[in-house]
Amino acid sequence: QVQPVESGGGLVQAGGSLRLSCAASTRTFANYAMGWFRQAPGKEREFVATINYNGGQLSYADFVKGRFTISRDNPKNTVYLQMNSLKPEDTAVYYCAAGPVSSGAATMYDYWGQGTQVTVSS
Repeated sequence: QVQPVESGGGLVQAGGSLRLSCAASTRTFANYAMGWFRQAPGKEREFVATINYNGGQLSYADFVKGRFTISRDNPKNTVYLQMNSLKPEDTAVYYCAAGPVSSGAATMYDYWGQGTQVTVSS
């Protein structure tokens, strides 16, 4: 079983940067695709980025392309989301998820973290 734990959220001004981390407590981390999703107040959870098991395949939501970068370090059982040029509309709880395949669909992920709050002030 995989238990993702997110960290790195916080308050940042518009135009600033944050790096989220997600550590997964499993010896089989390298077998899983990982995804980042977010949920803003009053809105549905939405896809942000995903990376396949070995980092060779990446995919992003259109609204983060060129600003966010997903990466992973399998020996450290960790996936990252580098967020640059942050906007107030990026404010949300960011969730990390693990699943068998890389996908933009939340239903394809079996294990979810508790989330980390990102707040971008204008």
